[in-house]
Amino acid sequence: MEREHLGSRLGFILLSAGCAIGIGNVWKFPWLVGQNGGGAFVLIYLAFLAIMGVPVMTMEFAMGRAAQKSPVRMYYPLEPKGTKWHIHGYFAFAGNYILMMFYTCVCGWMLQYFVYTADGTFDGLDAQGISDQFNAMMLSPARQWIFMTISVCVGFFILSLGLQKGVEKVTKVMMIALLLIMVVLAVNSIVMPGAQAGLSFYLKPNLADIRKVGIWTVIKNAMNQSFFTLSIGMGGMAIFGSYISKERALLGESVNVALLDTFVAFTSGLIIFPACFAYGVQPDAGPSLIFKTLPNIFNHMIWGRLWGSLFFVFMTFAAFSTVIGVFENIIAMFMDLTGRSRKKSCLFNCILMLLLATPCALGPNILSALQPMGKGTSIMDLEDFLVSNLILPLGSLVITLFCTRRIGWGFDNFCKEANEGKGLRVHRWMRFYLTWILPVLFIIVFVMGLI
Repeated sequence: MEREHLGSRLGFILLSAGCAIGIGNVWKFPWLVGQNGGGAFVLIYLAFLAIMGVPVMTMEFAMGRAAQKSPVRMYYPLEPKGTKWHIHGYFAFAGNYILMMFYTCVCGWMLQYFVYTADGTFDGLDAQGISDQFNAMMLSPARQWIFMTISVCVGFFILSLGLQKGVEKVTKVMMIALLLIMVVLAVNSIVMPGAQAGLSFYLKPNLADIRKVGIWTVIKNAMNQSFFTLSIGMGGMAIFGSYISKERALLGESVNVALLDTFVAFTSGLIIFPACFAYGVQPDAGPSLIFKTLPNIFNHMIWGRLWGSLFFVFMTFAAFSTVIGVFENIIAMFMDLTGRSRKKSCLFNCILMLLLATPCALGPNILSALQPMGKGTSIMDLEDFLVSNLILPLGSLVITLFCTRRIGWGFDNFCKEANEGKGLRVHRWMRFYLTWILPVLFIIVFVMGLI
């Protein structure tokens, strides 16, 4: 089967960024900043993004481009004979399925909140009323399943149209719309009366806040967020590497994707913190910030329904860009393993994903008695733990070792592929850090996740 390729470099950057940009950027990042001392956390996060996220993304791109195969098959032409590195490809395959088993449900939440905001469901409700709406949403099996199904079916339909005509075309439009909506929302927040205090909290490093939270807690949270935000470790970036030409060196492309990913996370803070301070809302509300706090803020704004609807369109696009990116990874691996056509692979995986995601959709309601990780936990918590705490950090460790060790692909082969073309290059002086220090950082992330 002839390998498909993306039509443009912009398509590659937007698709890779779309896979990386998700709920972690626009939901988790703002409340982590709120709970970890504001601007100081942002600086530490950016440092870890540069030293952890970008190198592994470059390695994934290089492996995919060199092998011209999906993650489940890319190790075979690169690994020395007799070695078993390719086993990781099957864990990556499973990890993509597990991620989408709960992520499609979260995408459904965003879609529901857009509908609620646009049709005026939240109008006139106080904080308790909005909280009751969220709880009612979670307790409704029909709503949970229907909106998850919409996410799955629309995603696979877009993929069935082809790499260039479906995935690349839709992602370009969606990502450009997402970026434009974000800028409009950020400007609106910044010009609100009383927004200055929110900007100051968000942008000015405050050592007193860090001491209050604890320096190691702040560093740990920044390290975790910088690692998870780029979706590295499961081959998500390797597949896009296999779709691009050798015209550009890969470190520069990784930096571009990381910058776009960071822009979205950073701008989401510009939207949320000025609004929180303008309306006297605590910025450290945690995970409930998006679902319970912000709709209440929109209720008090002039044209609040418009701004709220735009915000949840942006949230839906952020979530759905990841769904499309990961679905593309699943389909590419499935086609590599079975030799089936894209359309047949999409139909089969659409049905399979609906079956696999149903337990998570029913987890807060019909299956609420199932608490796999202890009292108060859900099926989603287990699936999230498997991906975030096991598959991603261990996968990143394997990829790093494979690209830097002689018993793997080796640093010289990695460098040669990564530096093919114009742009920012991997230099020899980086070898010690990539070979010895970066793996230790991933072991630390893994251990912290288990603890």
